[in-house]
Amino acid sequence: MAIELKIPSVGESITEVEIGVWLKAEGGALNKDESVVTLESEKATVELPAPASGILSKILKRKGEKAAIGEVIGYLEPGPKSAEKAPPATPPEKPLPAAQKTTAEPPPPPAKEKAPAPLPAPEPAPTPVAPLPKAAVAPVETPAPKPSPVSGERRQEEVIRMTPLRRAVARRLVEASQSMAMLTTFNEIDLSAVMALRQEYQEQFTRKHGVKLGFMSFFVKAAVEALRAVPQLNASVRGEDIVYYNYFDIGVAIGADKGLVVPTLRNAQDLSFAEIEKAVADFAARARANKLTPEELQSGTFTITNGGVYGSLLSTPIINPPQSGILGMHTIQERPVARGGSVVIRPMMYVALSYDHRLVDGREAVTFLIRVKEMIENPARILLEI
Repeated sequence: MAIELKIPSVGESITEVEIGVWLKAEGGALNKDESVVTLESEKATVELPAPASGILSKILKRKGEKAAIGEVIGYLEPGPKSAEKAPPATPPEKPLPAAQKTTAEPPPPPAKEKAPAPLPAPEPAPTPVAPLPKAAVAPVETPAPKPSPVSGERRQEEVIRMTPLRRAVARRLVEASQSMAMLTTFNEIDLSAVMALRQEYQEQFTRKHGVKLGFMSFFVKAAVEALRAVPQLNASVRGEDIVYYNYFDIGVAIGADKGLVVPTLRNAQDLSFAEIEKAVADFAARARANKLTPEELQSGTFTITNGGVYGSLLSTPIINPPQSGILGMHTIQERPVARGGSVVIRPMMYVALSYDHRLVDGREAVTFLIRVKEMIENPARILLEI
């Protein structure tokens, strides 16, 4: 009896998905738990696993079509054979005779095609025309050159439909700019101390924890301490009320092939440096493989985005509603700075804080960035929480 392939629940408030790529064609063999099709929603792209081993017998919904939660999109004929042992979906070609296997010459055409093709009739010889007298010779007009077809080929357009995730991101960014009084303030941070610390302990850290010590863990730790000092940035507007959170769920913006995703570090205040680095690396890997769950993309209280990985020197990040702030990191660049009356070269990073002015005033925003700056330039304060 055929097994129905139904759309599972992919997150709170999501009622439908868009069919992505079918990973198997009709007639294709599947193992249990092998991915059958990708499902795209406003929050994430997930894969539907096969409930049993068998053959994908029927596809009801094609790529780009929408399907409601619980709707049947295909059928699976159960069977004991695995995908590796199952027969291929297309019949194999018949073996050629031995005489044809040893030569690359094409087979002779059918007998009816052996007759020579008819040749075109010869053009009649041109009738000689007497030359005109010199006075009667008219100027010959050169025809205008036709436009080159190559130029038209270079001006083609390609129309690709937005994915549900990209449409949701676009809608939320527009909503954020329309519903918030959003401002951005900037500062710069000397990364010398953090870079020296990473260089000194990188080998031991990697050997012990199996992951490199990056910059994100320092900024997550610094942001948590800055949010303790400025709770307005760890809050949101709910109607006419302000909701303050006594926990710190830090979203980390990650650029994926299908768009920007922001998985959340739950209770970041309780995570160690190694736990943060492992979680961020795992988020990045699963974002590229479309393995993030909708639950991991919900309910952050503050966000950090790092445009520096793409070389961005400075930007104004957009807040992820209903949060009230987002911290933007940027590329590290050696620049001349004044230290103790002398000009020295230091690895500097511009940082930006976009904030909702309905909750956060300029004083709180500047205080937050100065707090982050102090923690990063003196990383011992992060460990001592002072």
